[in-house]
Amino acid sequence: MNVLCVVAHPDDEVIGVGGTLASHAKRGDDVHVVILSDGVTSRHDSITEEVQAEIDERRGRAKEACEILGASVSFHTFPDQRFDTVPLIDLTQTVEAEVDAHEPSIVYTHHHGDLNLDHELTSRAVMTAGRPQVGTPIRRVYGFETLSSTEWATPEPSNAFQPTSFKDISESLETKESAMQVYQRELRDPPHPRSEKSIRQNAEVWGAKVGFDAAEPFVLLREVRD
Repeated sequence: MNVLCVVAHPDDEVIGVGGTLASHAKRGDDVHVVILSDGVTSRHDSITEEVQAEIDERRGRAKEACEILGASVSFHTFPDQRFDTVPLIDLTQTVEAEVDAHEPSIVYTHHHGDLNLDHELTSRAVMTAGRPQVGTPIRRVYGFETLSSTEWATPEPSNAFQPTSFKDISESLETKESAMQVYQRELRDPPHPRSEKSIRQNAEVWGAKVGFDAAEPFVLLREVRD
C-alpha cells in the first residue's frame, strides 16, 4: 500500500500522524511525506545566509525524523505562514504532482478547521487534488489534529475536530517520540501542548477513549469503495 502525508511545515508530520506513519512503514507500506513550506522564513524579514542555513538545518531534521518513522520526504518552497498569498491552484497542482508520483491509496493531511491558516489551506488543496475522479488511486483521505493549532481555533460547529477513526499507536508511540526529539527547537516546556509530555499524554488520552494504550485520532474526510 502507498501512503501519502501532506503537511504545511516540518514537524507537523510527527505531531499529527507520526505514530500512524511508523505503523504503516513497519508493516511494509510505502510512506512518503510532503512538506510544503520551510517553517522558518515567517520569523525573519529576509532570507539571509543565516536564515538559509536555518532552513537547510530544519530540512535536515525533517529528513532525520522521517527516516526514523520509515518514510521518504520531499520539500516545497511555499511562503511560511503566508499560504493565503498563493493561488490555491498552485498548492493544488503541487499536491496533484505528488499524488501522480506516489499513487497513494491513503492520504493524511491537516484538519481543515485549524487555527493555522497554512494548515487549513493545505487541507483544502489536498481535498481538491484528491477529488474522486476516474483513475485516481486515492481511496481514503484523513484529517488529523495538530497540537497547538487544532485545539486553539475559534470554536465553531463548522471547524470542530470530531474524530471518526482511530489508530492504535501503542507499539509506535516511542518511535513517534524519537522522531519528535529531532525537532527539539520546536518543542516547548509543559504544560504547552507541543511538549514531549503533552504529546504523549494526548496519545494516551485518545487511546483510553477507544480501548488502547495510545492512539491517534482522525476525521475521515472522504472514502471511495470499490
